[in-house]
This record gives sequence, structure tokens and C-alpha cells, in this order.
Amino acid sequence: MIVVVVLVFVAVLALLVGAHWYVWRRLVRDTTQARGAARGVGTVLIWVLPLFSFGALTAGRAGAPFWLERVVAWPGYLWLAVLLYLVLALLVGEGVRAVWLRRSRVSDGSRPSDPPHSSEPAASSRPVEPTPAKSTVRGAVTVPSGPTATAAEATTGASANTGTTTTAAVGASHQQDNAETATSTDSAPLESPSSIRATADRESSLDQSAVQEVKAHPGAEHPQTVSRRLFVSRVVGGGAAAAALGTVGYGTYGVLRGPKIKRVTVPLAKLPRAAHGFRIAVVSDIHLGPILGRGHTQRIVDTINTAQPDLIAIVGDMVDGSVADLGPAAEPLTQLKARHGTFFVTGNHEYFSGAEEWVDHVRELGLRPLENERVEIDGFDLAGVDDIEGEKVGKGPDFRKALGDRDSSRASVLLAHQPVVIHDAVEHGVDLQLSGHTHGGQLWPGSYLAELANPTVAGLERYGDTQLYVTRGAGAWGPPVRVGASSDITVVQLASRQA
Repeated sequence: MIVVVVLVFVAVLALLVGAHWYVWRRLVRDTTQARGAARGVGTVLIWVLPLFSFGALTAGRAGAPFWLERVVAWPGYLWLAVLLYLVLALLVGEGVRAVWLRRSRVSDGSRPSDPPHSSEPAASSRPVEPTPAKSTVRGAVTVPSGPTATAAEATTGASANTGTTTTAAVGASHQQDNAETATSTDSAPLESPSSIRATADRESSLDQSAVQEVKAHPGAEHPQTVSRRLFVSRVVGGGAAAAALGTVGYGTYGVLRGPKIKRVTVPLAKLPRAAHGFRIAVVSDIHLGPILGRGHTQRIVDTINTAQPDLIAIVGDMVDGSVADLGPAAEPLTQLKARHGTFFVTGNHEYFSGAEEWVDHVRELGLRPLENERVEIDGFDLAGVDDIEGEKVGKGPDFRKALGDRDSSRASVLLAHQPVVIHDAVEHGVDLQLSGHTHGGQLWPGSYLAELANPTVAGLERYGDTQLYVTRGAGAWGPPVRVGASSDITVVQLASRQA
């Protein structure tokens, strides 16, 4: 078991390190100057933000002061959400980046394997324009001296003057060599001052950061190629950052705004006609803690009371912290109003936060805990079991105690935090199980991971003669963000088939 835990820890750590390195490479290194201030700031943030995340995840269980938990929670948890969507957006951007750069090469008339080229045409491709030759008169001999003079002309001039034949021939030979050399290196005419200025303007128009990048890496690509890559990296990186921040911002707003009411009708074969239309407000995963506090509780209470349910069921994970720290945040629960009262069962996070102390405290708030027990409501039995996390401290669900000696002709509704106990509920003849725990995945694509660990992630499903309803929850754990799994409070209306 210890080996498995260590392997999982190492795998998660490697994944986080790799994700941060990837984000730094694409969002910092590829978009900034080699020794610029922007690169330095980006690199520091990539190191500091994970430290906040580590502090947010460990501060509570390490016994840190509550004020310190609140300091590290916001930046630490939000960065985890931003990191997730930055990586996803940058991975999508890889395709955009590759296509853009390839099309840029094609528009330049080059292939990926071609060497970088500048905007100036190659010397060998320039057209050769004739230049009028200048001549020098030496007595009766005319010797062409321009760059286009040919050896034949020089030889003809030399034969007219026998006294200087050797000298003229030698001069013609040197001129021939000079002419051939000039033609092979650059046969274009001398550039005018305006042409020189235009060339200088083009060179100075290059992105200076790209030029510095080339200077910092001898042997790198041409500045124009680097400038193009820099531009594409900045556009793709900026788009990815905007998408990630926008997604996290909207998801945070959804959580802080509070859950909305969702209504579901569930028919029960054993439910008498007198109980037809009975409404149960199901709320789970409130997760009061260093981020979600008293205001969050008040919004939930107001929403539930507006729905005017007959009974309220809080199915676990109400808190992430001690009664001393979060007692004031839970006080608005005293305002809950329902004809048959409010009932509570523990979730796994209660056992991280002192379950016994919280069970006592919710009694003081006017809620009734169901610790492996049941009560008779008009027309059906309402039972509740402790969360399976309690098995580590000698608690845990006891279905025999909660359901063993009841009248099986009556309809039964079970409150259990985790959906995974549905198979025990089926064995004990439960008609309807109400659960939470999954958050509906909370952060897409987390729903796919949640499906691996839970029989039902959200909604109503049937298992044999037992129906299971899973609410997405009213709060959020970790990042106060929901994407693709909005928070809800579900009003389950029971329907009698006899009616």
C-alpha cells in the first residue's frame, strides 16, 4: 500500500512539474527576450505560484492558523484551475502554431527544409545591366578601362601599337580577370544612396527582441524567421492565456453567485397517495472553508427557503475545517425552514475536520444528524448512514442498523454521501438513495475521471429496484471554480404511482 501511495505521489509530482515547465516554455520563454524583465517576472511566477498551491493544499491539515489558510487559498487554488486550462489551451494552440508557421513558409516560397532567407534577392539572381565603358587614350592607342571591357578589345588596341604590345596584353589580361571576378560576385550596378537607405530601413524594422534573441544564440535562424516565430508564439500564448483566464473567471463567478434550484420528479412504487408530491431539498458539498464562508452559507439558505420544501437533506461535505474556525460561517443554517425539518449525514470531509465535533454542532444549529439510523416520515422511511471515510476511525456506514428491522412494505429514502454505496442500498431494499460527493466533475474534463470512481456522476439512474440521484453540490472543493458542472440544490419531488 505504501509503495502504491509513493508511486502515485511521484506520478502526480512529475505531472505538475512537466505542466509548469511546458507553460513556462510556451508562455514565457517563447514570447519574451532572452534577458528581459518580462522573462524574469514570468519565471519567478512559475516558481512562486506552485508554492501557494502547495500551501493551500496542506495548510489546513498541517494545523496552520486559519488566517494563513485564507492567505494562501485564493492564489493557490485559483492557480491550479488556471494551470489546467492553460495547458489545455496551449495544447490546442500547438496545432494552430504549426499550421500558421507552415503557411508562412509556403507564402515566402520556401519549404521547412530551406535555409532562412532575407527580403533581399540573392546576388546571383540580379539581372546584369550594361555599364558604359570608360577609355583612356595613350598616344594613338585607346584602352578600354570599364568593367565591361573584353579581352578582344584590349588585344585589338595593342596590335595597333607594336611598341606597347606586351604591356597592353598584360593590362588586358588583368582587366579580364577583374571583370570576371566582379561578374561572379555581384554583377548588379552600384546601389544608389536611396537604395541603401531603403535597405537600412527594412533591416531596422525587424523586431528588436528577435534580433537580440539571435545575438544571444549564435548560429540561430535569420532575424526575420525568429521574428515570425516570436509573433506567432505571442499570439497563440496570448490567446491561450485569455481563454484560460476567461474560463476560470466565469467558473468562479458561477460558484460565488451561489447554486440554482434544480427540480426532479422521482416515482416510487411503494409511496402512498397521501405522500404524492412530497418535496425534499437535497444539498451537498457546501464546503465551507478558507474561501467559501458565511456569505456562501446565507445564499444557500435563502435559495432553499425560497423553494419551500417539505424536508431538507444535507448529504455531507458541509465543511473543510474545525468548528472553531468555521462555526460562525455555518450559523445561517439555523434559518433553514421545512415542515419536517433538516437532516444531516457526514461526508468524507467531515472526518478530515473533526466529525464528532461537527455532529454535535449541527444539533446546536437545529439540524438532526442521522448516524446509521432512520426516522418515519409521512408515507416513507428516511434513513441515513455515516460516510465510508469513517471506517478509519471506527465509524462508517451500518446498513443493518439503519435499515435492518424496518417494514419493507413502506417506501424508503436513504441519505448517503458517496454514490458507491448504492450496491449496499440495493441489497437492503432501498427505493431511493440521495447522494453527492462527485461535484459532477466540477472542472471539465474532470467528469471523465469522476466516472471512473463513481457509478453515477450526476443525475438520476436506476440500479435494479433502487433509484440513485446524485446532486452536483452547492459549493466547490479546492479551486472555487466550476466548469461544465454548475452547482445546484435539487428539489426531489416524490411521486406515487397509486396517484
